[in-house]
Amino acid sequence: MQDYNYIQKQDKEIYDALMGEEQREAEGLELIPSENYISRAVREANGSILNNKYAEGYPGKRYYGGQEFTDAVEQVAIDRAKQLFNCQFANVQPLSGAPANMAMYFALLEPGDTVLGMHLEHGGHLTHGHPTTSINKVFNFVRYKMKDVDTGEIDYDELRAVAHEHKPKIILAGFSAYSRELEYTKFVEIAKEVGAYTVADMAHIAGLIAAGVARNPFDDGFDVITTTTHKTLRGPRGGMILTNTDEEIAKKINRAVFPGLQGGPHEHLIAGKAVAFGEASHPSFKEYALQILKNAKAMEEVFRAAGIRMLAGGTSNHLILADVYGSLGITGQEAETTLDAVGLTVNKNMIANDTRKALDPSGIRFGTPAITTRGMYEGEATRVAEIMVEVLKDINNETKKKQLKEEVVGLATAFPVPESFV
Repeated sequence: MQDYNYIQKQDKEIYDALMGEEQREAEGLELIPSENYISRAVREANGSILNNKYAEGYPGKRYYGGQEFTDAVEQVAIDRAKQLFNCQFANVQPLSGAPANMAMYFALLEPGDTVLGMHLEHGGHLTHGHPTTSINKVFNFVRYKMKDVDTGEIDYDELRAVAHEHKPKIILAGFSAYSRELEYTKFVEIAKEVGAYTVADMAHIAGLIAAGVARNPFDDGFDVITTTTHKTLRGPRGGMILTNTDEEIAKKINRAVFPGLQGGPHEHLIAGKAVAFGEASHPSFKEYALQILKNAKAMEEVFRAAGIRMLAGGTSNHLILADVYGSLGITGQEAETTLDAVGLTVNKNMIANDTRKALDPSGIRFGTPAITTRGMYEGEATRVAEIMVEVLKDINNETKKKQLKEEVVGLATAFPVPESFV
């Protein structure tokens, strides 16, 4: 537990909220696949004295004085990112994944240019051109889908046809709710046919790629990768843009981030990224990433045995998208609220061809990065999935929910979040 001595003395309302969150995380299990726990070292860096310093520009090229140590921190983060992802250029300043994607678009496109990305309901992300986003007003987005929602196979024939029809400047591979692997070589092949850049949004699987347990898009010739630095990478909440093509693209990306979209970078956050990248380079991180995959497969088996439909038929990565409405007759919102009551945190999520609305959809999304950080293996992952199924199949049984809540607290207590990962 982190010390909040000064907050406790100065601001009781915030202190109480912080302590409440400490207790919630200590006594419950985080299953949202886009969330994870960070080490004490990353938390210290994130709350460090670097918060005080403006550092507009890049290492060695700042607009303010007093940059000796901010330059050192940011350069370490850059160097570690390049080593982790085997690339030549890295921008570690984006504040999160959405700003990273926005900067990437402005670096590579002119207003009105076209981007071809995955449809949101088939696993894509809001920043891949959903009509409600501001970026959709600047660029033209067209979409591809899964060919078979029960296997997760992408319709690459459709992708090629759409690419030839609309001539996108970017073909975007990446997702927020897709549980299978993408065939990066097909994206590169199609992009060459129409003269497009290839960009991979690897926010969800960055840690798996860094560990070498998921394929690196750069190995198949991708131009750019955007990512968050939390999720499977287990760092602070932030973003990053990587490229392995040429220095001109790197310069365009740097200009798009600063001064294009952001002012002074958050060097305390970049320090946290640097620490996390150091942790991800440790041999134990590969073991961690492999266990994420094993735990996800263990949960998949429980849901399959229970007859609950999983989009794409299961998982090849860290997440599962389950159709609870079609399988159990309960909505994603009902499932989220019910599981939260027993200390299991998931998120409601739309599924492919969903007939329900985003705030009360048919599915739930869950995954294994956070429980694996706590040291859980297949046995525990199996039991967590069994508890989920028991709760969802009998959501009105308050006695059972109380009993299972006690079991969840016991599991969480037995597997506390480690202070250090190396």
